[in-house]
Amino acid sequence: MPTPEEASTSSTPAPTFKSLGLIDPLLEALDQLNFKTPTDIQAEALPHALQGRDIIGVASTGSGKTAAFALPILQKLWEEPKGLFACVLAPTRELAYQISQHFEGLGAAMGVRCATIVGGMDTMSQAVALAKRPHIVVATPGRLNDHLENTKGFSLRGLKFLVMDEADRLLDMDFGPIIDKILKVIPRERTTYLFSATMTTKVQKLQRASLSNPVRVEVSEKYSTVSTLLQYYLFMPLPQKDVHLVYLANSLAQNSIIIFTRTVHDAQRVSIILRTLGFPAVPLHGQLSQSARLGALAKFKSGGRKVLVATDVASRGLDIPHVDVVINYDVPTHSKDYIHRVGRTARAGRSGKSITLVSQYDVELIQRIEGTLGGKQMELWPTDAEEIALLRERVDEAGRVAVHEMKDQGSKGGHGKKRRRDAGGADDRDRDDDVVEAGMPTKKRSKGRR
Repeated sequence: MPTPEEASTSSTPAPTFKSLGLIDPLLEALDQLNFKTPTDIQAEALPHALQGRDIIGVASTGSGKTAAFALPILQKLWEEPKGLFACVLAPTRELAYQISQHFEGLGAAMGVRCATIVGGMDTMSQAVALAKRPHIVVATPGRLNDHLENTKGFSLRGLKFLVMDEADRLLDMDFGPIIDKILKVIPRERTTYLFSATMTTKVQKLQRASLSNPVRVEVSEKYSTVSTLLQYYLFMPLPQKDVHLVYLANSLAQNSIIIFTRTVHDAQRVSIILRTLGFPAVPLHGQLSQSARLGALAKFKSGGRKVLVATDVASRGLDIPHVDVVINYDVPTHSKDYIHRVGRTARAGRSGKSITLVSQYDVELIQRIEGTLGGKQMELWPTDAEEIALLRERVDEAGRVAVHEMKDQGSKGGHGKKRRRDAGGADDRDRDDDVVEAGMPTKKRSKGRR
């Protein structure tokens, strides 16, 4: 296959949406949604996409990728409004819902109908939604394949567009075999968009298998954080991690904060500790029901809760506006996970802060992350030892409350029943039902955890 053309980012000012060739209904929708000027990835991708080319988009999270693939699909749909038109594959349920909302917002004047097909929701109601012939299906691969195999009358044989969003994560989550199955039952004559924050060898293999003479559009370095993000670390002994987290939450109380944990257990425990101490915190992880996950997101987005305690289910792709601070309760073991987490703040040109809690066991991980960022060093976050000492007793008591509450939940058959071993148990990793459907093996935990 021919090597993808390189479409380099020019230094000239970004064009307008109108000059890129978008039609009036889409221009009106963009104006109503307050999208004033195209982002870099939109300005680079749209001219090629509107010409009907396959696209490989490499851009960091928060760069406006969704509109970059939604706008050309909607423009083509305006010209040929018939049947199931496009299918978008996303790695997580939340991202799938968000992409559907984007399509519905941008296509409101056109009467665009979307169906969101994800795990954790009623299969029969999804089958009914598919029978109503939506224009766009946004799905996680596991559940989409389930409908392709078991829902009578549903197929993707007339599909015009296939989009794989966050392709690197789709493949990291072992969706590869299921994507191969889906590729076999959709038309060869189609337009394909593949968007990814990083270009791994797996993504390159998928690109060769599914795209035809694509244009490659790249608007960021392989690993980078935005210049408006201020990055800090807070060094403390491991047993004092909870009290230092509460100290941070206290000193940043007026800000909207996302706290990332490595395990479901810690996400649940930390959110209980914070709520016990009077902080408006809500958890988000893959072992909550889908309605609870969407409810947590809605509360945080609307400002009803100032603190979201999440596993990596919230680190990729989710567009949560106005996040002031990201706190890494655990240092991510992979540098790209760090980049995706801190990418929740300092979005669309705004400033933001990230603070990573670092114990004596995490120094090597932090140095590796700094090396990946081109040697950019994090600054030390200042602390007040007296204030931290005063918090110790209340935080310890809140920790005991959290342990009792989680034991009660477990004994009543609630969250994490029979799955939670301890704070570092292998079954604590955050996994979507869709991933389990895909047969994802439980990954081994890294060393150095409690």
